[in-house]
Amino acid sequence: MRKLRTTLRGVAVAATAAALSAGVAVSALPATAATGPAAGTQAAGNESRATATASTAESKAEEPEAADPDFGPNVTFIDESWSADRINEFLETVNDEEEFSQKRHQVFFEPGTYGSAAGQDDPANATGIVNAHVGYYESIAGLGAQPDDVHINGALHVEPVVGCPDQPWACGDPGSLTRFWRSISNMGINPIQRPVGDDASLPYPAGVTEPHQMRFAVSQAAPMRRMDIQGDLSLFGRYGEFASGGFLANSRVSGTVASGSQQQWYTRNSEVGAWDGGVWNMLFSGVTGAPATDFGQPEGESVGATTSVGSTPVSREAPFLHRDGSGELSVFVPNAKTGSTGTDWSTASEAGQSISISDFYVAKEGSDDAASINAALADGKNLILTPGVYELDAPLKIDRADTVVLGLGYASLTPTAGNSVIEVGDVAGVKIAGLTADANVPESETLIKVGPAGATASDAADPTTLTDVFVRVGGPWEGKAVTSIEVNSPDTLLDHIWAWRGDHGNGIGWDKNTGAHGVVVNGDRVTATGLFVEHYQKEQTIWNGEDGQTLFYQNELPYDVPNQAAWMDGDRLGYAAYRIADDVQKHSATGTGTYSFFNQDQDIRLESGIQAPSTPGVSFQSMTAIFLNGSGGINHVINDVGDAVQEGTQRAQVVSYP
Repeated sequence: MRKLRTTLRGVAVAATAAALSAGVAVSALPATAATGPAAGTQAAGNESRATATASTAESKAEEPEAADPDFGPNVTFIDESWSADRINEFLETVNDEEEFSQKRHQVFFEPGTYGSAAGQDDPANATGIVNAHVGYYESIAGLGAQPDDVHINGALHVEPVVGCPDQPWACGDPGSLTRFWRSISNMGINPIQRPVGDDASLPYPAGVTEPHQMRFAVSQAAPMRRMDIQGDLSLFGRYGEFASGGFLANSRVSGTVASGSQQQWYTRNSEVGAWDGGVWNMLFSGVTGAPATDFGQPEGESVGATTSVGSTPVSREAPFLHRDGSGELSVFVPNAKTGSTGTDWSTASEAGQSISISDFYVAKEGSDDAASINAALADGKNLILTPGVYELDAPLKIDRADTVVLGLGYASLTPTAGNSVIEVGDVAGVKIAGLTADANVPESETLIKVGPAGATASDAADPTTLTDVFVRVGGPWEGKAVTSIEVNSPDTLLDHIWAWRGDHGNGIGWDKNTGAHGVVVNGDRVTATGLFVEHYQKEQTIWNGEDGQTLFYQNELPYDVPNQAAWMDGDRLGYAAYRIADDVQKHSATGTGTYSFFNQDQDIRLESGIQAPSTPGVSFQSMTAIFLNGSGGINHVINDVGDAVQEGTQRAQVVSYP
């Protein structure tokens, strides 16, 4: 069994935060630091927390604020007593993790205004702004009831890898192709961006933007939610570097979103001033200001890639931590909606449920395991998993309807005994958000199981919902799992899922990080909004349930197929990326992309990206197949329809099927 390394990094970060809060200059992260509860970053934030609003100040004067629970050393609270310099200096200590680091960070901004707006028209000369890169395993969120309750003058941005400092325009790869596992949410940002750190000294800094523009050049598992961008937003690198995103939901961008080199992107229930760009598969649902559908239509020497759906059939916004009117922490859980459009930032009782922090068990890496967490769940508690990597010798058992499980800072769960990491009972209304599951050895049959086989409990008005749930098979270490996510409960909603069998990192190989399927859906009336499934060795996604629907699907086939004989579905070439069972009578999917890159120098072929029964109730819109690179290719987009993609033919589209 793999043994996790012990680290003092979290304690060192805590010590840095405490020093910054006290006004002590810190130029670098200490190599080691004394352990102990006094070093927690939460303590630094609590001691110096300034009152955010006049109403909050009045309530605090009347009644003392209840103490926050202990969130451990990897959660930091920043308030208005922190200067912009202190904030930036601290953020530099938590944004430099390696891609497969085992360290995790959650940063909260208390309600208030941060940074100066004086330089907004001339970012090159702006001073006093909050301006930092957002790194791996870093989540930054505001604690206001409304996004602009936390108002940032500055930028929380993501830049691509600079492969050629002297000629960055000559190095599009990797660019932002691996800018994964980071997020920002629930803040208002007046964009004022300047290069930071080493980037600032490059001859062509990546972090330069136009006035009133912020860059968030990311790929998968890097959501922006509940954001109010008061200007323009760029989703790709300054010099057009490659990017493979991405997800934006319940957000407003008053200016233009420039997607540039983003290969695909899903935007849900948002408002944009304008949208510029689109490469292969750009889907909008319930978005005010979305561009018109042009998928498959001629555009000069190319074809359109945009599909706009007027409303989102089923949606639920992510649960989030915030300060209520008394200054105490609560988790707001938005209601599910049908046929929705635009943003919904309401925290009124009719918009959702506010759950006191006292109703949550706050788990911490190192002191909690499967037994202690399951005891709390069995006692009726909801669950917050603070940032860390949790080794579990048994699955977390969620057997109470409406249980809320909220991960902070990319909290990761990994099995140690061939077990699942989460199993939901035959109950309805469970909400799971902000978690990463990492396969391990020995092999797990399933990593996340939503409902037992044959589950029947459901509530269409309160669907069990998985939000920002990510799975990795290989990457941090060797891992094996037959199925990453299995959905048996009817009326389940999957909102932004990335199931990834690793194509790079640690423990990578056809016989090492083995995984047959990313997502298997057996329940009826399951909806997926933003489904990313990549590199599995058999069918990437299998849909056995009736009346399912998917809005946006992105898939890359496995890179490392050794030869065609090793990748045959009976006498059929390869395994479909999206497979609907032959007996399914009703299903719909809009905005699907299947990409091939077979890198073993073998002529590997997939017969069709989508395999589905040919029946009137099973329909698809806006389907794309792409030849990325390598050898071989895809013979058809869906069933026997659509041109082949291979060397010399990059893209094939099918507008609708049947």
